[in-house]
Amino acid sequence: MKYIFILADGMADRPNEALDGKTPMRVADKPHINAMAAGGITGLCKTVPDEYAPGSDVANLSILGYPPKEFYKGRSSLEAISAGVPLGEGDLTLRANLVAVSEEEVFEEKTMLDYCGGEVTSEDARRLIADVQKALDDETFSVYPSVSFRNILLWHGGATDMEFHPAHEIMGHRLGDELPSGSMADAAVAYMKKAHEVLKNHPYNKEKIARGELPANALWLWGPGVKASLPSFTERYGLKGGVISGVDLIRGIGISAGMDICYLSTATGGVVTDFRGKGELAAAYLKGGGEFIYVHVEAPDESGHQGKADMKIKAIERIDKELIPPILEACEAMGEDYRIIVSPDHATPLALRTHTREPIPFVIFDSRFHSLDGSVVHDEESAKASGILFEDGISLLRKFLDPSYH
Repeated sequence: MKYIFILADGMADRPNEALDGKTPMRVADKPHINAMAAGGITGLCKTVPDEYAPGSDVANLSILGYPPKEFYKGRSSLEAISAGVPLGEGDLTLRANLVAVSEEEVFEEKTMLDYCGGEVTSEDARRLIADVQKALDDETFSVYPSVSFRNILLWHGGATDMEFHPAHEIMGHRLGDELPSGSMADAAVAYMKKAHEVLKNHPYNKEKIARGELPANALWLWGPGVKASLPSFTERYGLKGGVISGVDLIRGIGISAGMDICYLSTATGGVVTDFRGKGELAAAYLKGGGEFIYVHVEAPDESGHQGKADMKIKAIERIDKELIPPILEACEAMGEDYRIIVSPDHATPLALRTHTREPIPFVIFDSRFHSLDGSVVHDEESAKASGILFEDGISLLRKFLDPSYH
């Protein structure tokens, strides 16, 4: 038996006026997912406990079978593991987003224009972070490049009582209203101000502004974490498992859980990524003896944060038409029974441009019991109408891994 988990990050949404009161899932042309829903099991799952913010960190831990109340130690520490950051006891990690801020002279008066620095590429981001490293790295702070706008700040001796605001939640806000708080917040703000002075004068950003494009002219700190570890996925669930993702958060979870990390150089962690390449890599992993593969796609979430309905619909359609077919073809060629689930981790409504905590819609298909001959529209409302609701991610995973559940 092969188990395939396709995690369409942020795919769920709310009825949108621009889509005639429909959601992107409702509008998207997704024949494979709709066929799975017609023959398989659909329902809802509450992936985020009430006491946690609805982030991909908590939601993906939950879905992969690690209850956040027991295992969550902060988002950036998971990303740091994948990025190769030498995190020790007593160290604090922070996500250091390359962002675009407005040009007011006083830092506090600036506005957050773009949480992803004008969709800066990983190559350009490394150039920018290299200059920040040269200027600011010392015995207290060290910044490490990751994927695209996502970077990690290692803070030796950083306090754990500080609160930060995610960059994607403060688009259009005045920075002075969203600065961190806590015992060492002044040091965090001072670091961001110094980084801005380095970045605003970088040739890359001057060229971007000259072309009328958004720069990556500041670092925004958020997502604090401390060193964490997870029990082995194989020992916990009895399956040889792998992870495919373009973002360090998901790869960090996989590394911590002892899973195989299947790297794909063309996986960007953004809207424009290699959908088919992820499907082909998943197929190769299964053919090579893998029993469980977790394929994470960030594109729907990024589209939601940017408020772009057409982009989000296209991302869902490309998951269906480019990512899923190579996996199904591989399972058929192997003559193996398989179970496949397609699910978001949380909703990222276009109108809000941030995560929300409502239960997410899933579909489970089992090749032994279900048929791909029919078609219904699988979306948030049809999943709700099934009457099935799992109270947490681990319950959903256990049912998915239970071959008798159909």
